[in-house]
Amino acid sequence: MKTAQLGSGLEVGRVGLGCMGMSAFYTGSGVDEAESIRTIHRAIDLGVTLFDTAEMYGPHTNEVLLGKALGDRRDQVKIATKFGIYPAQDGGRSTDGSPERVRQAIEGSLSRLGTDHVDLYYQHRMDPGVPVEETMGALAELVAEGKILHIGLSEASSATIRRAHAVHPVTALQSEYSLWTRDPEGDVLPTLRELGIGLVPYSPLGRGFLTGAVRSVDQLDADDFRRANPRFQGENLEANLAIVDSVERVATEVGATPAQVALAWLLAQGDDIAPIPGTKKVTRLEENVAADEVELSAEQLATLSDIAAPSGDRYADMSTIGR
Repeated sequence: MKTAQLGSGLEVGRVGLGCMGMSAFYTGSGVDEAESIRTIHRAIDLGVTLFDTAEMYGPHTNEVLLGKALGDRRDQVKIATKFGIYPAQDGGRSTDGSPERVRQAIEGSLSRLGTDHVDLYYQHRMDPGVPVEETMGALAELVAEGKILHIGLSEASSATIRRAHAVHPVTALQSEYSLWTRDPEGDVLPTLRELGIGLVPYSPLGRGFLTGAVRSVDQLDADDFRRANPRFQGENLEANLAIVDSVERVATEVGATPAQVALAWLLAQGDDIAPIPGTKKVTRLEENVAADEVELSAEQLATLSDIAAPSGDRYADMSTIGR
């Protein structure tokens, strides 16, 4: 597999693996641990090196699963996990970027993952009540102690990225980026490139939508996160199917699957980008990794880039995005 360079010191296979759906939020999560472990093992065999999880996935169970699956293959991979989102008393979620919480969180993650260090540690969402400089100061101490090797942010604004990077180098930003979420192309991606920070796109397949496999929420479990996602609702869903149709047309031209075309477009955006498509199935993993070999023509890339923006926000509550 080709590689991507994140920041100045983290080289990874340019197609990673998002592990969230193995344990939480999506249809079929948490029902087949053995298949999830087989998928992780197969990913390593195929050259995947970046494995993504978070303490909130489960919560906690996804980190436990990944740690169990890696076992004695830990030194072959880079583990990325996240802290900073927690259940709130009102049933929603809260953020906590306090130095005290940073230390509590890393100790918990290290224990669950069965490792003495995390390769890339993200602040999952920015905490408006704690200056990012304070959070970064605590993370910098963990770098000095060897408990984390690289610092990342998730869904941060350009201004916040600059403030954080001034305290300690930020290696990567994780944000949603795909053919149906082009938000980073505004001011965030130029800022990352100016500062030498990599981009790790999550949901690079539009939460499965760009594969063409989801054409109705009736296909999803009752507790599947996507049922409440605005882009999967009513008229928005119907409008967004036109995006899938465009991807499928290019896929037919190149003899690839829609998922492979969507990933190939993303990979063509730069060698500082390493998407983390999620799956819990070996067959889907193999399909996604094969996107590394798909070559799109300039005309096909332009056709895909000209796809209209999707209908609907990407979260029902966008208040924590872009802080």
